[in-house]
Amino acid sequence: MIQFPVEQVTQDKIRNFSIIAHIDHGKSTLADRILELANYDIAREKHKSQILDRLELEQEKGITIKLQACSLNWQGYRLNLIDTPGHVDFSYEVSRSLAACESAILLVDATQGIQAQTLSTAYKALELDLTLIPVINKVDMVNADVDARTEELVKVFGFQEDEILKVSAKTGLNVDKLLNRIIDVAPPPDSDPEAPLQALIFDSFYDEHKGVVIAIRIFQGTLTDTNSGELYLVGKDAEFTPTEIGHFTPNLTPGEELRAGDVGYIASGVKEIRHFTVGDTVSDRKDITPLPGYKRPRPNVFASFFPTDSDDYPQLRVGLRKLALNDASLEYSEQKSGLLGSGFRCGFLGMLHMEVIQERLEREYGLDLIIAAPTVEYKVKLTNGRTVMIKTPSELPDPSRINTIYEPIARVNIMTPDRYMGAIMDFCQQKRGRYVNTEYLQQTSSLSVQYITIEYDIPLMSLISDFFDRLKNLSSGYASMDYEITGFAPVDLIKVDILINKKVVPSLSFLEIKENARKRSVALLKRMKKVIPRQQIPVPLQAAINSSVIARETVSGYRKDVTAKLYGGDYSRRKKLLEKQKKGKKRLKQIGDVNIPQEVFLAILKT
Repeated sequence: MIQFPVEQVTQDKIRNFSIIAHIDHGKSTLADRILELANYDIAREKHKSQILDRLELEQEKGITIKLQACSLNWQGYRLNLIDTPGHVDFSYEVSRSLAACESAILLVDATQGIQAQTLSTAYKALELDLTLIPVINKVDMVNADVDARTEELVKVFGFQEDEILKVSAKTGLNVDKLLNRIIDVAPPPDSDPEAPLQALIFDSFYDEHKGVVIAIRIFQGTLTDTNSGELYLVGKDAEFTPTEIGHFTPNLTPGEELRAGDVGYIASGVKEIRHFTVGDTVSDRKDITPLPGYKRPRPNVFASFFPTDSDDYPQLRVGLRKLALNDASLEYSEQKSGLLGSGFRCGFLGMLHMEVIQERLEREYGLDLIIAAPTVEYKVKLTNGRTVMIKTPSELPDPSRINTIYEPIARVNIMTPDRYMGAIMDFCQQKRGRYVNTEYLQQTSSLSVQYITIEYDIPLMSLISDFFDRLKNLSSGYASMDYEITGFAPVDLIKVDILINKKVVPSLSFLEIKENARKRSVALLKRMKKVIPRQQIPVPLQAAINSSVIARETVSGYRKDVTAKLYGGDYSRRKKLLEKQKKGKKRLKQIGDVNIPQEVFLAILKT
């Protein structure tokens, strides 16, 4: 990894900035060009593209998953760049970086225009009083419409046309002008280096030599490697002794001092990453006021991971533990299943987050995994006044003890051309959405396209299946979305048990709203009927709510033709043999269990 020197500068020559962009709008490529320009002795061909995207998955998918920071030198100024993810699942990473900056580059793709996530993140930046620098990227593309994108930025955000820079991150066109614009427009930090230390933790990760390393932005005070001594985590009310401080270049470069306005790191030597909470305040005093306005991210989607080979369970445990060292938002706990053996119940920020963890486990640790259907966390108020949180059907209390069940609700912001408005609103209604608002954004004269944003409150459970794919299909790929968990709402939720040969199979039980329970049960039983092998006897498949069967299918049994050997005689001989066979099958039903291979359950869970 390339390493850049860090020059000492005064506070008025520091610029802390982030890049706001929708996924695939060229943010990581722009970061590459900025790193090359700010360190012009590094030839592009000497290193790979997407320098700050270090994970193999990031390189392959072309997306940023893990937040990265880097200190740059440009014309005597120190530019602290914090590269951020663009996907909605990783919006918590974006909020971390915004909290540590004074300015942000608002990056818009010249071929696609403003998207819902760009809009949502830009509004968050404005709420934090960040200075936005508008930039149109990919101006060298054949299908780029720079005039239309300029008009959008002017009408939506109120920028002046001469404020908007046109760049090509791929070729490096005008990236030097962008760096100069950052110096001219972005405000320097307004901090007091003589005040008591006050630093924000905006990221943390594990280093096998340095322990947990926390990325910080110092808002007040000065931290040196000689007099740091004990440092305090104000929110957690804990203390630790730093072993090293320094800057991101983009590797960890040890230094002697971090002053007010700086972005850098502290190596703690601690082995447990959950000791450090993102958003906490680090200080050299216990009585310091914590920095405001930051909340800890929490998982929204839960799924169970099981290895197809039970011998791989220890490897799965090691893999999850190591991934959790660098991902404080990943939660996991042990889970047992009578059919699938030992596994883990995991919590994720969203479906892409789950996909990333799954792929990393399979690639980096050679695991073959089965993932149970993802669910969300419900809040259950009991008749005795207590409130419990449940993530699986088995955790649902007895119905006689339940007062009210609440489900998480997401405020969904969909941005789309107005011609798709009717179809998208019908789709949101089907997903139990509640209409909130419609806003007409702008009309670009060059394309004559009217864009709108539609807001709906939709249950989170409705978002974690195929919502985004269906939305793209309905809008011919033009619609984009952003969402935020806003709270909980009452729901008529029930537990549906699946019975095979009249025995409950806990691994296949699921939670569903009452009005959809039978429809989903019928679909699942039909799928099971196709994959469960036939037995010597008919096998009933049932779905039940509190012992009341609401759906049924039957896997037909084999009929051995016991009369095949008859070549003559009257009907009484044939009837005698058939009655004998019937008694044998009855005995099988009474004393025999259905033999269903594990692969069948794996197929059902996969679908």
